[in-house]
Amino acid sequence: MANKLQADEISSIIKERIENFEISVDINEVGKVVGVADGITSVYGLNSVMAGEVVEFETGVKGMVLNLEEANVGIVVLGSMAGIVEGMSVKRTGKLLSIPVGDAMVGRVVNPLGEPVDGKGPIESKETRLLETKAPGIMARKSVHEPLQTGIKAIDALVPVGRGQRELIIGDRQTGKTTVALDTIINQKGNGVACIYVAVGQKESTVAQIVRRLEEHGAMEY
Repeated sequence: MANKLQADEISSIIKERIENFEISVDINEVGKVVGVADGITSVYGLNSVMAGEVVEFETGVKGMVLNLEEANVGIVVLGSMAGIVEGMSVKRTGKLLSIPVGDAMVGRVVNPLGEPVDGKGPIESKETRLLETKAPGIMARKSVHEPLQTGIKAIDALVPVGRGQRELIIGDRQTGKTTVALDTIINQKGNGVACIYVAVGQKESTVAQIVRRLEEHGAMEY
């Protein structure tokens, strides 16, 4: 017959259990989608969210908080809108949108979150930088003191472009604006100029063609 536990033994066991009891609660502020339209969602309930913060939808797609209103917040979806519907929960990450920086980014193709989309594996970068940072003022910038050759004789002869200078390429669609930009990038080979091409609202096939052209001319090295 098994020995019955005495009352003092029971109390000592309960005390030991209480002393060794650990509770871990993961508190996440969660909101609900109340409106969806053209890559923008309105979310109710994220009362402590920061402007520029990254949030995550139930589908796993991430978004960035843009406008903070009294009743809800506007979030731009950084990925596919498929599956995002009203009533879906959205949770905070507590991190502002930042991307990896450094030499590891050279020659890579990334999405707005800094995640690689070129199939060449993860980016081994130890440093990150906030995406929404204030640009340095005029006085803080180095003066424009050397030219930047585009490789197009008509432009280099008529419109001298300085290295570090802002220059707009304006024209109707299908007039060769992208071609001018790509020719300029290709012409910088061996000049120590870091070139960044940002594709906004472009089809993936168009971006792939641009990447292939830059690879053909060995321009992805810089």
